[in-house]
Amino acid sequence: MNSRYKLFLGIICLIYSSRVVAQKKHFSLFSPDAKTEVKITAGQTLSYSVTHNQKQVLLPSKLAILLSDGKIIGEDNTVVKTSRRNVNQNVQPLYGMASNYRDAYNEIIIKFKENYDIVFRVFDNGVAYRFRTSLPGRIKVKEEQINYQLTADADAWIQTTNSFQFSYEEQFFKKKISSLIGKPIASLPFVTESNGIKVAITESDLLDYPGYYLTYAGNNTLKGISPKFILKDTIGGQDNFNKLSLLDADYIAETEGIRDFPWRLMILEENDKDLLYNNLVYLLASENKIEDTSWIKPGKVSWDWWNANNLTGVDFKSGFNTATYKYFIDFAAENKLEYIMMDEGWSDQFDLLKVNDGSVVTSGTTALSGTLDMPYLFNYAKQKGVGIILWCVWHTLDRQMIEALDQFQKWGVKGVKVDFMNRDDQTVVCFYERLAKETAKRKMIIDFHAAYKPTGLERTYPNILNFEAVQGLEWNKFSEVDILTQATILPFTRMLAGPMDYTPGGLYNSNLIDYRKSFFRPMTLGTRCNQLAMFTMYYAPFEMLADAPTAYQKEPEILAYLAAMPNTWDDTIPLEGKIGDHAVIARRKGSTWHIAGLNNWTGKNVKIKFDFLDAGDYQATIFSDGINANRIGSDYKKTTQKIDKASSLEIQMANGGGFAIKLEKIK
Repeated sequence: MNSRYKLFLGIICLIYSSRVVAQKKHFSLFSPDAKTEVKITAGQTLSYSVTHNQKQVLLPSKLAILLSDGKIIGEDNTVVKTSRRNVNQNVQPLYGMASNYRDAYNEIIIKFKENYDIVFRVFDNGVAYRFRTSLPGRIKVKEEQINYQLTADADAWIQTTNSFQFSYEEQFFKKKISSLIGKPIASLPFVTESNGIKVAITESDLLDYPGYYLTYAGNNTLKGISPKFILKDTIGGQDNFNKLSLLDADYIAETEGIRDFPWRLMILEENDKDLLYNNLVYLLASENKIEDTSWIKPGKVSWDWWNANNLTGVDFKSGFNTATYKYFIDFAAENKLEYIMMDEGWSDQFDLLKVNDGSVVTSGTTALSGTLDMPYLFNYAKQKGVGIILWCVWHTLDRQMIEALDQFQKWGVKGVKVDFMNRDDQTVVCFYERLAKETAKRKMIIDFHAAYKPTGLERTYPNILNFEAVQGLEWNKFSEVDILTQATILPFTRMLAGPMDYTPGGLYNSNLIDYRKSFFRPMTLGTRCNQLAMFTMYYAPFEMLADAPTAYQKEPEILAYLAAMPNTWDDTIPLEGKIGDHAVIARRKGSTWHIAGLNNWTGKNVKIKFDFLDAGDYQATIFSDGINANRIGSDYKKTTQKIDKASSLEIQMANGGGFAIKLEKIK
């Protein structure tokens, strides 16, 4: 090859290279407080990076959506237009952790010639992006490329699963992100650290699309992975309550070509305690789609299942019978509880139109004594001002949805507890929304159990009051795993996603040495005050009182405190905490404050400053661990004293302990 030809080729390559470089465009977007910056690069690929307080948090990370027809959204990008806006507003949720959520962010929308956009929003405490497409007809999504390249192989609080058919009921463990190489995969929210900044990864506005999990892709990079669309499934799993995949497609979703995809969210905080209160998942979700919300009523529930319908000191045999549930209704009415639950056993699990006739088998034992007179119970509950919630297996309700809900409406059912989905593929995600719509038509609320993590659906359909998605108190019935250790991890991890039906309130409290599992006489790990603290710490608009009515009636101080406990709040302030160690939070309803502390198995003292209070005196009612609480978990002491904003208080928490304080303004 002669020198003149080499020179010609060199010039051609230089011209081509300069064109490729010229096609690449860079955009920058700051948070309202200017502490967080997102840099976006659009060219042959699409990527973004994040800095917070001038520290690199996320290295350039590629984004794309691969369609089954070979089209790749996010590659060979040609920018045709950009638009920006600044938003600073207050959102008033129908109910929530505060009466107002500050919704302040800067946004950029980058529009591409290839009929899609990328939207970024930067908040003071987080970064979110989503794809928006304008493609003809329906599309099949083969894969969405979600990548987070962090600055190091950092520690993370990881909840793992070996299968997408999973109910988010595993424990969080502290591990390196590289531990996710291969299997298992990690569910969301996923909390880690990058360059000293706390990073929590999750998603919002999940509609008509599967959820996603994280795995390790090397080079300090977390990669998103979603369950495939299920072409064929079958009834199976625990007591045939699940539906298991028999045949997966080679794509994750089939959906409309004109749509917004879910938000991919990174929450950023400098201190552990600030993770205790965050509402970005809610703020990013689609707005309320229910016109009349006047009938939606958060509240507390007298629950039958955890205590196995064990009533003492009554003159009838307790079980799935009319007399037992009449007693539950009376208990709820006397203590101004809004609801009672009729959980597993009230019906044939696979035919919701067949009421228990006394021969139904539930959880391995025949239902006890008698039958249920449903019209009588619903009429009696209505007279007493108490709502009844019915439990359902999800695939039974899915199959019988219209006829079952119509029957429930005739009875006067106020809501449904739907259980054992254990999946978040597209089919199940769509089931959530379909059920939300149908129950709203009939003015019924929903509590999802064996559910995937919340993604803001409670904003879009506020008749959805709660989600389980946690290894909650029920595990004390059938497992010897140490769920108390999780108690001080969950407020910083799972609670970031939204409301959580942990179902606290057990009164048979035990230390690690004495603890034993018992399905029919369950005990709790940790102290009495640890249980009380959960009612404030864990946000739950639909909150169970797990123990039996007769157990609470023997503890009038405890009953009075719990019966008056709010479920929704006007203000929330994180006070202190360290993931896996302890957490302290304050929440206000009207002029009354509730403060709660949760501890791990190492006893410690915490000092509370009350400088967040308004001027004036408050009467403090304090439930704290008794001097012998390390030996006998039910040992507690109740004290009262005056508090004002200049006061401080030191409280000792036992091993597995906690405290609960109620502050009432003195007028």
